[in-house]
Amino acid sequence: MLIRERTEQIERLILSKYACKADSCAPRDKEEEKCPTRTEFQRDRDRIIHSKAFRRLSHKTQVFLSPEGDHYRTRLTHTLETSQLARTIARSLRLNEDLTEAIALGHDLGHTPFGHAGERALNELCPGGYIHAEQSVRIVEKVENGGEGLNLTKEVRNGIERHTEGAAADTLEGRIVRYADKIAYCNHDIDDAIRAGVLKVQDIPWDIQYRLGRTTSERITSLSNAIVEASVDKPDIVMESGIYKTYLHLNEFLFEAVYTNPIAKSQEAKAEMMIKMLYEYFCKNPEIMPEEYKTIMERDGKEKAVCDYISGMSDRYAVNIFNDIFIPKSWA
Repeated sequence: MLIRERTEQIERLILSKYACKADSCAPRDKEEEKCPTRTEFQRDRDRIIHSKAFRRLSHKTQVFLSPEGDHYRTRLTHTLETSQLARTIARSLRLNEDLTEAIALGHDLGHTPFGHAGERALNELCPGGYIHAEQSVRIVEKVENGGEGLNLTKEVRNGIERHTEGAAADTLEGRIVRYADKIAYCNHDIDDAIRAGVLKVQDIPWDIQYRLGRTTSERITSLSNAIVEASVDKPDIVMESGIYKTYLHLNEFLFEAVYTNPIAKSQEAKAEMMIKMLYEYFCKNPEIMPEEYKTIMERDGKEKAVCDYISGMSDRYAVNIFNDIFIPKSWA
């Protein structure tokens, strides 16, 4: 018996009846020979980790634009924290941890440089708008691997696409990632805001501290346990209603105290201006883009290729490209 087959057999024995088993996943769009050691979802996880888009997350903004300190979150550290949380919840509910991990690792591949400021700019410019969850799917389907995509399973792509709002993912594993993403960002954003001097612990409303805890660890534990306890042996992923109400209060507080804070967001107008100027420049000069995006341009059109190129940039790469194009250089 192959190692993969043994793993699939173990899944059948120990996972919940509501779990998505690897040996019953939908066929890939392009048929491939199965791996002798890894399940289909384990292969997807590995493909995402080895992708260029995943590596670029290390230099993309989470909340604070291009922070100088070493301890502020980036899109990569957010992704890793989301993955860890999602795996813990999946394991507790006896759901498929490999599928959960693959979705979590791929959920933010489509985020732009400069966080939501970059996303707002591209949403105004790109034909059809710009939604990072949809772009994450486009990256794994049509951008990575020289435009060939990663040929991921339908279950992983569905979880990535539906990790934010709207219709829930088809699998419980995908629904876990939606909650884990929220738990991760609301807690590490508090931590980063305190580090930046934008927020103090005592600013957090007392009812939130009382219900969820005063520390990051306590809040994460409270929110995660509220999902596990409300979802065990159930055909859906939910959070206990009282804790969920407190989470909504926490999110409202963060929106006012951090996400729209003029100090934390003081550079976003500049970031949006940069993105718009780069977009207009590359639409007029598409031949300057790297070769892989020229291939995409031939297939999907100029505007789509420019959107793919700019959205894939890291913060510092976008700044360097902007400086090369628009900032005069000293005469040597």
